[in-house]
Amino acid sequence: MSAEVDVSNQHYSSRRLGKIPIRNLWLLMLYASDLYRHLGTSKVDVEDNPEAIADLVAEILCHQVEERLMRNLSFGYESKVAVKSRVRGRIDLLTTERQRLLEKGKIFCRFDELTVDTPRNRYVRSALEQLTKLNIKATLARKCRVLMLSIERLGVSKVKPINFSGKSVRFGRHDISDQKMVAAADLAFSLALPTEFNGQFHLTSPDIKKEWLRKLFEKAIAGFYEVALDKREWRVSPGKQFFWQIIDKSPGIDAIIPGMKTDIIIDRHSSGDRLVIDTKFNSVTTSSMYRDEVIRSGYLYQIYAYLRSQERDCASKSQTSIGMLLHPTIDKDITEMVNIQHHPIWFCTVNLGESAVSIRERLMQIIQKCFQVENDKFSYKK
Repeated sequence: MSAEVDVSNQHYSSRRLGKIPIRNLWLLMLYASDLYRHLGTSKVDVEDNPEAIADLVAEILCHQVEERLMRNLSFGYESKVAVKSRVRGRIDLLTTERQRLLEKGKIFCRFDELTVDTPRNRYVRSALEQLTKLNIKATLARKCRVLMLSIERLGVSKVKPINFSGKSVRFGRHDISDQKMVAAADLAFSLALPTEFNGQFHLTSPDIKKEWLRKLFEKAIAGFYEVALDKREWRVSPGKQFFWQIIDKSPGIDAIIPGMKTDIIIDRHSSGDRLVIDTKFNSVTTSSMYRDEVIRSGYLYQIYAYLRSQERDCASKSQTSIGMLLHPTIDKDITEMVNIQHHPIWFCTVNLGESAVSIRERLMQIIQKCFQVENDKFSYKK
């Protein structure tokens, strides 16, 4: 079942998806986006005011599109078929013979044509249109519409490409300047929250979109730490594959043995310490027959397996690596630790009901506690 919340006449700060303020979901989207990595800390002040994220995205996208228009949009090749009076590209002999085109002095050709109407340019045009539907400043909305018309006049069609995203695009040296523009377009589409109802502001409860929220939370945490932590001291690796230390195996085990893929790994260069973070999108505790609150045993076994399976006799630090289960919450924060066979395992939460500043401070505080770093020695980007 889904709970419908009509917030069309409410301010962004009062809008919620379930119990999570929409402004904080937008904050997570910013952290999870490639645009945030491109911006670094240059625009980090928007974190203090998540309601302005849509304006920021519109401003960046408009600026990038204007720059591309001054130097021409990127061209690409589009596959076409047509009846021609001379050879162009490859001849489709079967179609030519079936339609008896040679008798008319024609041939059926398949060829690639250079065009500005590429999926990338259509995606950017659609992103500008998407931003005009959000609650951005009137001046920015007008600018988006003007740029949409400018792109269309150059020959870019209005049809949004299917299953296209910045993640699927490879940029070369000749079109690297498109990268930030496409990243901004990605975030523009993300800001339109998924919904099962008609209308811009009708949202469903998190139960329906739990998988989407879980992935968003995971990507946001990884993206935040990649930007916020000083790369000279810290290395953040999202989605790293772990391997079992197999000594012997039967012929068919490879087909059925499960793999291990962690959500986030943070390494500290100066000390060699490693933190393995596994993000979840539910309560860190549950109830049992004997206790009102107990840590979910399956999660504990999982993080324990991650840590113990990577121990190496030749690497002493691997025998004391740190684990963390990181959950969101909308009420109280939990910061608990247990040391099991020399592996500290932390159970932490971040309150998504708090302000953006509090969320940022909480995420930095968690890292500081796990690595036991003193304030004056904690290197990160403010």
